Amino acid sequence: MKKIVLAIAAALTVNLAYAQGNTDASSKKNVFATESKKFTLSTVTDWMKDNGVFQNLDVSVTAGTTGIGIDVASRVHENVQLRMGYEYKPRFNKSIYFPVEVGGEPAVAYDENGNRVQTSFDRLSKMLHDLTGFTVEDEVEMVGKPTINNFKFLVDVFPFKNKHWHVTGGFYWGPSQFAYAENSTTAMSSLLAVSMYNQIYQKCVNDDPIIDIDGDGTAQNPGMTIYLNEAYRQRIVNYGRMGFHVGDKKDSGEPYIMEAETESGMVKVRAKSNSFKPYLGFGYGGKLMKSRDDWQVSFDAGMMFWGGTPSLITHDGTNLTKDVENISGKVGTWVDFLGGFKVYPVLSVRFTKTIF
Repeated sequence: MKKIVLAIAAALTVNLAYAQGNTDASSKKNVFATESKKFTLSTVTDWMKDNGVFQNLDVSVTAGTTGIGIDVASRVHENVQLRMGYEYKPRFNKSIYFPVEVGGEPAVAYDENGNRVQTSFDRLSKMLHDLTGFTVEDEVEMVGKPTINNFKFLVDVFPFKNKHWHVTGGFYWGPSQFAYAENSTTAMSSLLAVSMYNQIYQKCVNDDPIIDIDGDGTAQNPGMTIYLNEAYRQRIVNYGRMGFHVGDKKDSGEPYIMEAETESGMVKVRAKSNSFKPYLGFGYGGKLMKSRDDWQVSFDAGMMFWGGTPSLITHDGTNLTKDVENISGKVGTWVDFLGGFKVYPVLSVRFTKTIF
């Protein structure tokens, strides 16, 4: 019995000693780890403070060709500053007009003396007014609006001692669509009448009934099938489809006639570029007021590279800048204007307040 008690006591003593040893080792390890974390964090903080990294904060309001916006900036080196922010282009309307054509013939024509002559459109317009009560105009108004809004991340480098001049590199990022155009509300009646006429035209081409209502064979609901007489049907076929002659297709040389979207009865165009747009520029800045160091004003000029020629895509999927040529009138002027911009010019002014 005595031997058993002594053996149990010896085992307990060994276990307690082992547990105590592990506890002390664990405590030392945790203390070392904690001290290591404190040491590392302190070192980073001290290094940032000694080197002036993120030790100041500037808040700015901007205005320019990319819109109005706000950004924040902080130095990461004596001559280097990081800047990020957001810019939004205020909405405004610009009208563009698409001329109507019938069977490849313009809606408006003049003789050699400058007198207006009757066209197929004039005759069809009267017929459509008699049928539908809507007056079809010889052109459709499109209302264009910018939709530019971007996040920006920029790096300013100040190469001179006075810190007035800076060169800037970085990027803008935002939705690929930067503008759109849709027909105006006043053009809806014309578009509706054009869509109705094209449906009648297609039925005449296919020699389908103009009205085809199924019945159940009873006297109360006998159904109805009505065809146009052959002379009238052929007359409409000879007129051709009605639409908006924009230009000629580059791949085939055939006229590109844009028609209203079947579902909505609307005409739409979307202007698109790359979502990611690198930026390169330069600027100059200084005090806004001689007596205040915490207020500055600066000017920036540069280029936003938006990925080559922007796309102008209609509701039927046609890209006006790449798929269509010989676009005339004001529409052609706008397409040439936008298609000529491989980069977007950036001019802006920035008013800055130093927070700390």
